[in-house]
Amino acid sequence: MHIGVLTGGGDAPGLNAVIRGITVRGRKNDHRITGFLRGWKGAIENQSVDLDLERVRDIHMEGGTILLSSRTNPFKIENGLDSIKKTYSEMKLDCLIAMGGEDTLGVASRLNSEGLSVIGVPKTIDNDLSATDFTFGFDTAINFVMKALDMLHTTARSHERVIVVEIMGRHAGWIALHGGMAGGAHIILIPEEEFDTDKVCEILKERYARGDRYAIVAVAEGAMDSKLQRHVMHSAEQDAFGHVQLGTGIGIGEVLKNEIADRTDLETRHVVLGHVQRGGSPTAFDRVLGTRLGVKAVEMAEEGLFGKMAALRGIDIVAVDLNEAVGRLKTVPEDHYDAAKLFFG
Repeated sequence: MHIGVLTGGGDAPGLNAVIRGITVRGRKNDHRITGFLRGWKGAIENQSVDLDLERVRDIHMEGGTILLSSRTNPFKIENGLDSIKKTYSEMKLDCLIAMGGEDTLGVASRLNSEGLSVIGVPKTIDNDLSATDFTFGFDTAINFVMKALDMLHTTARSHERVIVVEIMGRHAGWIALHGGMAGGAHIILIPEEEFDTDKVCEILKERYARGDRYAIVAVAEGAMDSKLQRHVMHSAEQDAFGHVQLGTGIGIGEVLKNEIADRTDLETRHVVLGHVQRGGSPTAFDRVLGTRLGVKAVEMAEEGLFGKMAALRGIDIVAVDLNEAVGRLKTVPEDHYDAAKLFFG
C-alpha cells in the first residue's frame, strides 16, 4: 500500500510518536509512507517527503511535528478539494491518514464522503474530541500546567498575592480542570459554567481572612462572566476555520486580575501560560498513546476501515466512525467540576 500522512492544526506533543508508529508499522509490511508537509496545504500543493525508518528514528521523544503544520482549510481555497484529489491520484495513494482535531478531522470526514480513502487520528491538547477517552498531548499539557502552578504557589505565598493563571481551553475546560486540581489551584474557572466574579472575590476574601494570605486562580481562556465580556479584547483576526485568535489582546486572565484587585484591594497578578502548554517533549503516556494510535491507523488501512478514526476506549485502541468524533465537542461533565469545587477556597 501507499499511505499518505499529514498533521493539521495546532501542534501537540505526541504527533511525532504517531508518525513514527505509522512509519515503523507500515514499513514492516513493505508499505510506502509519504508525509505531506504543513497539513492540508501540503496535500493541496503536493509537497511531501518520503518517510523511512531512518527519518523517524527516536522522533517519539520530540515535541511538535517533523511534518510541520498549518490551519489550511481546503474548502476555503479555490479548487482546494480538486487539488487534493489530484495529489491523491498522482501519488497513487491507497489511503490518507490525517492527524488533527475537530477542524482537521472534519475536513477528513468530508473528503472521505467525496470518495477518498481517509483515516483519522485524534490530536488535541484540549482533550475535547468525542469518541476517544483521551487525546495525546493532553497529558503533557496538564503536567506542564501542574508544574507551573507548583512554582507559582511559592512566589504567591512569599508576596501574599493572588495570581490569576490563564490556561488554554477555548470551549472545554479539561486542561484548566485537571492541571488546576493537580497544581492545587484554589479556584478553577472553565467555559462549561459561567462564573460570578463577586463570588470569586468572596472566596478569596474569606481565604485571606482565615490567614491563608495567597491564592492561585486557574481560569481557562474561554471561561466567562457575561458582565465582564466587554473588557475581553481578542484579536479580530480569525483562522481559516473561523476561530477567533485567543491569546492575543486582553484575555480573561488579565480582565479577572484587574477586577479582583479593584473589588478586594488584594495585590493581584496574572500569568498567561500560552503556547508553552503544547510545546516540549511528550510525557511517557503521550508517547505510548501516540505510538499505539499510529500502529492502529495502519492496521485499519490494511483492513479497509476508511472513514473511521483510531480511538482510545478504556485501555484498547479501536476504530470508530469519524463522524462520531467531529459531531460534537467533549466538554467537562458537571460532576467532574463539582468534585473540583470541593477544594475551592
